[in-house]
Amino acid sequence: MKYIIILGDGMADEPIASLGNKTCLQAADKPAIDKIAAMGRCGMLDTIPAGFAPGSEIANMSVMGYDVPKVFEGRGSLEAASMGVDIEDGEMAMRCNLICIENGKIKNHSAGHISNEEAEELILFLQKELGNEQIHFYPGVSYRHLLKIKGGKKQLKCTPPHDVPGTPFENVMIKAETPEAQSTADLLNDLIIRSQQLLENHPVNLKRAAAGKDKANSIWPWSPGYKPAMKTLLEQYNLQSGSVISAVDLIRGIGVYAGLKVIMVPGATGLYNTNYEGKAQAAIDALRTDDFVYLHIEASDEAGHEGDVDLKIKTIEYLDHRVVKPIFDEVSKWDEPVTIAILPDHPTPCAIKTHTNHPIPFIIYRPGEKPDDVQVYDEFACEKGSYGLLKGMEFMQKLIK
Repeated sequence: MKYIIILGDGMADEPIASLGNKTCLQAADKPAIDKIAAMGRCGMLDTIPAGFAPGSEIANMSVMGYDVPKVFEGRGSLEAASMGVDIEDGEMAMRCNLICIENGKIKNHSAGHISNEEAEELILFLQKELGNEQIHFYPGVSYRHLLKIKGGKKQLKCTPPHDVPGTPFENVMIKAETPEAQSTADLLNDLIIRSQQLLENHPVNLKRAAAGKDKANSIWPWSPGYKPAMKTLLEQYNLQSGSVISAVDLIRGIGVYAGLKVIMVPGATGLYNTNYEGKAQAAIDALRTDDFVYLHIEASDEAGHEGDVDLKIKTIEYLDHRVVKPIFDEVSKWDEPVTIAILPDHPTPCAIKTHTNHPIPFIIYRPGEKPDDVQVYDEFACEKGSYGLLKGMEFMQKLIK
């Protein structure tokens, strides 16, 4: 038996008035996903343990079958693994967004989805101006970057920027949770202010402003942690080999610690215009040799953060038509059966433009297994599925047999 998880990041939602109180999943045209739901078994999954914020790092680690409270060490250290950046003893890593601040408020978490090339120029500039033996900036993808602090303490209260659009940035700056972490909080807040002074009139931002685009005029560090100690998925679930496919450093980093091969797909952007066909073909090719593939599609989450209902529906339909259908059509021809799971990691409701910790709907289709009575895939139909409500690592325990 082989296994593939197809994860549509953030595609769950709440009922939307303009859709006749349907969710985006209910409104979308998704015949392939609905067909698989009717052929498989469904349920709901709580991916966010008590006491944790509903971030993609927490949710995806839960989906992959990790005991998050035991192994989680911050988003930055996971993304560092994807970027090939070592986290040594005594070092703290953090996700470092490039964001747009307007009139003293956080306009968006992505600097208007700044390009890789523009972002790299800005991050390397900040490294030159602010970096030293203690502080190091590493460029990542679009607005997602890495900050590493030698001697940094992780006992910090940090606010993810995608949670607080429209909020005065000074109200959500970093706070120390212990006296020992105060110097780290002070250092990071100073870096935020100094980055704003350096970036506001940088040529990249002047050019963006002239083109009517949002400036990338501040850094925003968050999710601190040290190097995690994680068993691989292969060790935990007796798999021989596996791969991860994603445009996002975070997911690739989780995959590295999980012992999965990282497959890079040209044209994978993390947005609605990502290379869906390329990612589907990469998953098919990986399944020919691997036991397990984790295929992550970011687009619906980004549409949810933008509050764009029509775009979110379109991303779900693209996932259905351009990813799920070709994968299902191909593996259905194979002699060796392939179990297919489809789910998001968390909801990203368009109305609030951020993640919530509500349980998410899932499908597990195992060839030859008797289906339950669920006929379509959405947040309400799956509540009636035969798996009921699962929590965290129970999903992988049910999936891998």
